Amino acid sequence: MLRDEAWRELQGQGTPRTFPGRSVMLRQGSSGTHLLALTEGLAKVVCREPGGMVTWLAFRGPGDLLGEVSVFHGTPRTAEVVALTPCTAVVLEAERFRRFIEQRGLIMDLMRQALFRLRESDAHRAELLTLPLVVRLARALLRLAELTSPGQESDVVRLAGLSQEEIAQATGVTRNAVITGLQRLRESGAVETARRVIVIKDMKALRDWAMVDTKSKPA
Repeated sequence: MLRDEAWRELQGQGTPRTFPGRSVMLRQGSSGTHLLALTEGLAKVVCREPGGMVTWLAFRGPGDLLGEVSVFHGTPRTAEVVALTPCTAVVLEAERFRRFIEQRGLIMDLMRQALFRLRESDAHRAELLTLPLVVRLARALLRLAELTSPGQESDVVRLAGLSQEEIAQATGVTRNAVITGLQRLRESGAVETARRVIVIKDMKALRDWAMVDTKSKPA
């Protein structure tokens, strides 16, 4: 959400660190001593409930800040960030980050980001209540494609490192329902699948699925 120049400057304020796929990048309940500026890879944000249930919150990709809320509020982290693929991020010390933001007048940029993420979260909750699975599935895959290949016009995008269980979390259904939904997308020619790999073969077809409302389906 930061302007390109500010994002490049921000990366110079911290130390790069790599995270293996499936590793915890920020742990829920830990203190906000630092945040991460994600430069490579894909991550998921989840909330772990006391009873053991895991609630999916968001996907994140290059250009996203991770953990900035606890840094500003001075409170323990309310969610966990896990690397879906190998990730690289710049580790930013909390006080240095706050000073950087204040000196460059970027408070409004972060407020806009917070509002965008709030709207994104509200829209996702509404989708879980109103849209068919295959529509939610198509929208989740499009979001991942945007994060994986931002600004690219190619129809073919390879999404690796994503399990069916994680897709189920993101779409609010069971793993078996995800299998059924992916089968419909495969039959339409929109995607191909393998173990922990989904290849988007036809972006237009996938967008058609994503735009379908509850009373219709693509031809």
